[in-house]
Amino acid sequence: MKKNFRFAIVPKVAHPWFEEVHKGAMEQAGLLNRELGIGISIDYLAPASAGVTEQNSTLKKAVDTQPDGIAIDPVDALANLPAINEARKRGVPIIVFDSPSPEPGITGVGNDFSEQGRIAAERLVGLIGESGKVAVMQGFPTAPNHKERYEAQIAVLKRYPRITIVDGGIDNDDVPTARQQAMAVLAANPDLSGYLCCDASGPIGIAAAVKEAGKAGKVKVVGMDGIRPILEAIKEGILESSASSIPRLQGSMSVLMLWQASLGVQIPRKIDTGINVITRQNVDEFLALS
Repeated sequence: MKKNFRFAIVPKVAHPWFEEVHKGAMEQAGLLNRELGIGISIDYLAPASAGVTEQNSTLKKAVDTQPDGIAIDPVDALANLPAINEARKRGVPIIVFDSPSPEPGITGVGNDFSEQGRIAAERLVGLIGESGKVAVMQGFPTAPNHKERYEAQIAVLKRYPRITIVDGGIDNDDVPTARQQAMAVLAANPDLSGYLCCDASGPIGIAAAVKEAGKAGKVKVVGMDGIRPILEAIKEGILESSASSIPRLQGSMSVLMLWQASLGVQIPRKIDTGINVITRQNVDEFLALS
């Protein structure tokens, strides 16, 4: 029976959120080693910037090393699919994480992204009394998880006739871009009531812009995800809360699924890793774990 495996993780981009996924992957590898004597190494291959061409190139390089399996978070489900299927044709098991499955036969590890968007939007609607201007910042618009969150948030806001939806910018999964976009939105909308976003870069950039503009507490911000800078902004009261995925669990379950798939075991099409709602009331619990 095979005892040593090598798996690759290909995120959208180098980012602290994906580093948490990597930590979870390493934790699962350590657990399998301790309990079953299985040796697992992880190649963490993060593109320098988020883009289909760079990610597909990273995926191809990973496949050329003949790993036992690859987990990828697609920048664009359709544009990444040919490269993903080419890897599968070469006999490399592939799963996607932080993403819905792009087609039958590919397992998706992650939460319900539409539900995550709805949770954030409904919380914000309550905070602003169902009335006022709300900006929604997009992440990387073609990324399936970012797109599902954005569409769910817009759908919630449209149910309230006294809410006006404002274009909150596009951060392309980049924190400095998120800050710049948010600064422009705040300057153009001095009466803004609330702000939403669709990825883990958005709340960090928005929080910095809100603080710099002296609008902390005046503009209600409900974030997305729960890496340490987001937790600290909640603790400080700049972000009111955040609807968070659980990246370490995604990394852990990705390795577990890849190990089973590499052995020829049939694996589920979807692994739901859940959603946490982080507020000032429970943020210390998450800070202790970060």
